[in-house]
Amino acid sequence: MAYIINQLAEVSPEIAELRSRRPDALANAQLSFEALLEPAEEGTFPFTERYAVAAFVAGIYQSTNARDFYADLLADDAPAELNAAVQEAIAHGISVGPYADAEGISGDAAGFITFESVAGLGERLVAAFDFAHLLVFHPKDAAPEAIGHLQAAGWSDDDIVTLAQLISFLSFQLRVIHGLVVLGGSTACTPETESKEGVAKLGWQNHERTLTPDVHAPEGFVNHSLGWKPWLAPLPKDEFTPEHTDALIRPERIDSEYFRLLARDPAALKARTLTDLDIFYNTDGGMGRAERELAATVVSRFNGCEFCASVHQQRSKDEGGDADAVDRLLFEGLDADLGSEQWGVIRDASRELTRTPFAFNSGCVAKLRGVGFDDLAIIDLINSASFFNWANRLMLTIGAPDVPKRYR
Repeated sequence: MAYIINQLAEVSPEIAELRSRRPDALANAQLSFEALLEPAEEGTFPFTERYAVAAFVAGIYQSTNARDFYADLLADDAPAELNAAVQEAIAHGISVGPYADAEGISGDAAGFITFESVAGLGERLVAAFDFAHLLVFHPKDAAPEAIGHLQAAGWSDDDIVTLAQLISFLSFQLRVIHGLVVLGGSTACTPETESKEGVAKLGWQNHERTLTPDVHAPEGFVNHSLGWKPWLAPLPKDEFTPEHTDALIRPERIDSEYFRLLARDPAALKARTLTDLDIFYNTDGGMGRAERELAATVVSRFNGCEFCASVHQQRSKDEGGDADAVDRLLFEGLDADLGSEQWGVIRDASRELTRTPFAFNSGCVAKLRGVGFDDLAIIDLINSASFFNWANRLMLTIGAPDVPKRYR
């Protein structure tokens, strides 16, 4: 089978074999692509719009092979006018990021980019590109109004979930591709531009369907559990079909508003969950569980996702990780002393892959090898860090963390 990540990264047979040691991650990353871009039924989110969003995201990320791949998919399906509009939108929005400082707090110094001035997109794609640029470069700055912006442009709640999954999946896929290119020894492309200036505020409004729950937001990163509340209505339990239940993998997740929300696109949810489980729980060689969870925590710390950081800092500890070092990472920031050279190198590589894929380079690979990690372990690091650039973008942009009453 031709796996798209392997194809776009032009991996060697040796790296392809190592990737096959994580068979569920390999297969379900491919199934995620199929669920989000080539589903059996396109429904009310047409293939042309899916390809346009993918081409746009790959373009603003400056991922050369993926940009050309998704542009070709769009060109085969869309009129020339739309292809030209997407290219204009890419030129308007191309940047590097996400915009975040060392403490994981996203900032608006570079401003926000909107696409209402790009002729030929139509109202739905303008809103989708606005949302995509927010997810790619400003995930921490998301708010319910971003959901309202999509709803006002005619996006259904089901399709908003699929759109968020698609953009977030691409944030994973493009980082894995870049990491594998670097691991293989090829010279990775470099960004064509720096941070793009934009407007200070977007002026979006909540829609009548937008949820605005009362939340007690955490004042910073915490080493206890957090709740989470959505800005979109989760799928009601009485509307679950066997397909929806199967997508949960674990039936008890039906009590989670997060999983009931993602269940609005069951095929995407199932593939994503199985990708996640193999990346973090397959211990057939490679990097240790505590170290994979450390990478997830570092990425969440950088992106400003308090919820994901709270979960995965505990998992790192539970798997034997240095609890004091994890707490220093949470409370002191990404430059904290993590107590070992290996953990420091994991932190640095995860941060660079998150800062922008291009920051992860041959020097990062050399340092990982230098502290004893083999190429399978480095693939685990690439997968783990990249996956939380997927997970964080969902948690941050379709809902908000909430401090349980017992911790207030």
